[in-house]
Amino acid sequence: MGKNIIETYSAEDTKSLAEKLATILKPGDVLTLEGDLGAGKTTFTKGIATGLGINRTLSSPTFTIVKEYEGTIPLYHMDVYRLEGSDEDIGFDEYFHGDGIAVVEWAQFIEDYLPPERLNISIKYLDEESRVIEFEPVGEHFQKVVKAIIG
Repeated sequence: MGKNIIETYSAEDTKSLAEKLATILKPGDVLTLEGDLGAGKTTFTKGIATGLGINRTLSSPTFTIVKEYEGTIPLYHMDVYRLEGSDEDIGFDEYFHGDGIAVVEWAQFIEDYLPPERLNISIKYLDEESRVIEFEPVGEHFQKVVKAIIG
């Protein structure tokens, strides 16, 4: 299975797609999110949080690197943009192999720390409301996850 694409037509569509995805994920799953500023990475993560039963307001962890949220499964929301060019390991293994789901924005900056199996997600801005969301599953588990989402 290669790359898989879905188009959404509103922020609510994007959140709903992510919420559906969250119901299929399991502890230890890692998602990477790629996209320009304003593409919808945080909106997508809010949908994941809703799907995990998280009621707290979710915001981008730009200045804190990692924010943790408790739900049916914990959510570790990371924005590693500030780690570009750094060798700093902030305990990624604990997050990537822990009891929660890790969502990593700007994951290309910590490529060496990422687990070999993960779901790479790219969000591209089409217009004010519409987005193209591309899923690239890496590993058999994530191929099944994407098949369940896309059909």
